[in-house]
Amino acid sequence: MGPLGVPLVDLLDRVLATGVVISGDLVIAIAEVPLVRLSLHALLSSVNERVKSPWTDSGPL
Repeated sequence: MGPLGVPLVDLLDRVLATGVVISGDLVIAIAEVPLVRLSLHALLSSVNERVKSPWTDSGPL
């Protein structure tokens, strides 16, 4: 028997089906004085054709 696990394709399918939020903070400091702070937030999810678009035209861009 080989090692037990979930194939990458199945894992990616599960993540995109339910969605996942990735967030983090990055602080650049010199001598313990914070100079720049970046807050990063991302949502990964699949697109479903059955869900109606909130925009009447092609989108916000």
